[in-house]
Amino acid sequence: MKSVYIHIPFCKEICSYCDFCKMLYHSSFVDCYLNALEKEVKDNYLGEILDTIYIGGGSPSCLSIKQLKKLFEITSLFRTSPHLEFTMEANFDSCDEEKLLLFKKNKVNRLSFGIESFEPKFLKVMKRNLSYEEVLEKIKICRKLGFDHINVDLMYGFKDQTLEDLKEDLNKVLSLSVDHISTYSLILEEHTELYMHHYKRANDDLDSKMYSLIMKDLEDNGFYHYEISNFCKEGHESKHNLTYWNNEEYYGFGLGASGYIKNRRYTNTRSLTNYLTGKRVLEIETLTLEEQMSYEMILGLRKTRGVSKKEFQRKYHLTIEEKFAIMELIKNQLLIDDGEYIFIPKEKLYVSNAILIAFVGGNVCG
Repeated sequence: MKSVYIHIPFCKEICSYCDFCKMLYHSSFVDCYLNALEKEVKDNYLGEILDTIYIGGGSPSCLSIKQLKKLFEITSLFRTSPHLEFTMEANFDSCDEEKLLLFKKNKVNRLSFGIESFEPKFLKVMKRNLSYEEVLEKIKICRKLGFDHINVDLMYGFKDQTLEDLKEDLNKVLSLSVDHISTYSLILEEHTELYMHHYKRANDDLDSKMYSLIMKDLEDNGFYHYEISNFCKEGHESKHNLTYWNNEEYYGFGLGASGYIKNRRYTNTRSLTNYLTGKRVLEIETLTLEEQMSYEMILGLRKTRGVSKKEFQRKYHLTIEEKFAIMELIKNQLLIDDGEYIFIPKEKLYVSNAILIAFVGGNVCG
């Protein structure tokens, strides 16, 4: 166990596309929540030395200075590696220099900002308020304060969005000189405002062209495409997210958080009332060895490098070929075996979900 995810579900505004566990900020709710979060950590953390901590949301940066100090009292309970990666998700409009200094003082060394788009018509669709000038200035402050690892999120696939619109967003994102960019095609999740209003996203053909444009532009500008949706400068991969994709165990604390401990995947309740009264865990799935191996492949194939054949055999005492019937996928060039790794070829990444479904649907060898 080397990683912890902490969920802060509070936001000052609710974005129209968001399906994460979230609610509008109310100061008294936050105070009660942090007390319950502290109790969950004390009840479950076993004292391991951690390599990564990730605080996500919601919008963790919307908390007050006093509440953030309480949050960092909770994270101080963890024993941490000298090489700790500590990520804080933040919004530009709720993250001033005072909060950034507090982050820095409490070991946060990686920031993740949701930009999504700079185009006013798409910001309006998402119910977000953002300006390029504000973002550029805030990134400069982050750099001045010594934050050397900064991620920004970029979304695409909006109704009526053109390749030229996306190119403009990419140019602005690249001008920020950040080290990591996460890109997401808009998904219309049930229970979101966009879904309920029957919003229509870009068609699949245009969406595919947008994904290809993103890959080319970011790779041409020195970014390494290391996971289906993620690009980074050399040495700036998200160590925390690699914990997920490498099928390694991690704690999940907070409302709606998920964790993976001793071959059990669990998900916490989304009910604030239940969480505050100690009814935390909503669902537990105990994995068989076969399910563990399937997760190893499905998660690992999200990485452009793919799944290490040697590492798979070390963990499970079987080769991938002995366990899974993958030769047909390799024959059809939906998977590549280079002798060391099995991976999805670059030109097939856009249809990776279909390939993973085909993999899951294939026959298991034994």
